[in-house]
Amino acid sequence: MRRWLESLEDGLFQKSRDMGPPWGALLRWLRYPIALIRDWLGGEINIRAMSLAYTTLLSLVPLMVFSFAILKGLGARGDLKFILHEFFRPMGGAATQLTDSVMQFVTNMRGDLLGTIGLAFLVYTVITTIQKVEASFNFVWRVQRPRSFGRRFTEYLGVMILGPILLALAIGLLGFAENSPFAQWLHAVAPLAAVLGGLGELVPYVIVTIVFTFMYAFIPNTGVQFRAALIGGVSAGIIWALVGKIFTAVILYSSRMVAIYTGFAIVLTTLIWVYLSWLILLIGAQLAFYIQFPQYLRHGQASIELTGSDREQVGLSIMYLIGRDYAAGKSYWNAGRLATELDIPSIALAPVLACLEQGGLLVATEKEQFVPGRGPEGILLADIVDSVRSLQIGRLPVEVSRVASAAQVMREVECAMRERLGARTLKDLIAA
Repeated sequence: MRRWLESLEDGLFQKSRDMGPPWGALLRWLRYPIALIRDWLGGEINIRAMSLAYTTLLSLVPLMVFSFAILKGLGARGDLKFILHEFFRPMGGAATQLTDSVMQFVTNMRGDLLGTIGLAFLVYTVITTIQKVEASFNFVWRVQRPRSFGRRFTEYLGVMILGPILLALAIGLLGFAENSPFAQWLHAVAPLAAVLGGLGELVPYVIVTIVFTFMYAFIPNTGVQFRAALIGGVSAGIIWALVGKIFTAVILYSSRMVAIYTGFAIVLTTLIWVYLSWLILLIGAQLAFYIQFPQYLRHGQASIELTGSDREQVGLSIMYLIGRDYAAGKSYWNAGRLATELDIPSIALAPVLACLEQGGLLVATEKEQFVPGRGPEGILLADIVDSVRSLQIGRLPVEVSRVASAAQVMREVECAMRERLGARTLKDLIAA
């Protein structure tokens, strides 16, 4: 049975790459939903979605308070209420009650009532939510190196300030367009009025799709192609809309659950909907990763490690790219750009970068960009290869009892390698 499954998996993920029409195109398309279902059943994405759902319920009110404080001078507080109501709309009749409750919490939240400890706890919940979202997206994208504290502070503060303003501005422009004389004339024409009504129903889902796409492109600490982020955002937006319709129908016909749980039913259904929303968001991020790196469809969430020869080649490639641009007076490469350039996930690249840093061959700047640890003329190619072969990151070294004859063979191999590379430096590699 296991051998049959492995053969089926090999045909789906490997042989379908070179298969001609019509089955080749169909199987290549089927790889994505099958891989996503496999990852979903694997459990890790479920656990992270549950954790984010719990954290979201704790930080929802503080986030709304922060957003309302920014929009207070713009007179756009009602716009965020509209967005909150649209998020809870799959809850059916409870959506209005939930929205009003959250808005009441926000209105009642004042610094003099909270006190220092209460305010510190709310700030902590917001920070925890942001960190968990970044950690979940980095997990999906196989990113091991998170943002530095300085980047987190500036980038996330910028998003928290500009995000509500841009959303309120977009909704305000849509409202202005809807009430314009031209729109009123279109509403007077029956066929066009029906079309406009349908477009109006799609607006919340379009906003959700745009938000998802932005999150996929911005949150992972790596280079994300816009095409991958867009496909993931559109797909997650469609799934979110369909699941919302199904969830609403289930709520309407679940009178037995309401009778059993009475007032607690609204809490239970809210928790389930927030969990489903995060699950859909993470699945969309997983799809965006597979769009950018289709060669990892078969691996899924399994650990990705480079072979010894691949580590050596990647180490030389990294030093060549960084050294070449450094010699030209540029400082460009970070972990995300290197992963994109070499077409491997960041999590597989991270140990090689760590070995090069530990060996003193690379140095990370405050902007998380890499520069050579010393001049290219002072970095031997043999030292680069030796660093990625011999240095160990994150684990305690194991003392191996060596067989004399085997140890002699390995010494001969290392001597032959150093003799072949000789005194060649990174500068020679760049010049070549």
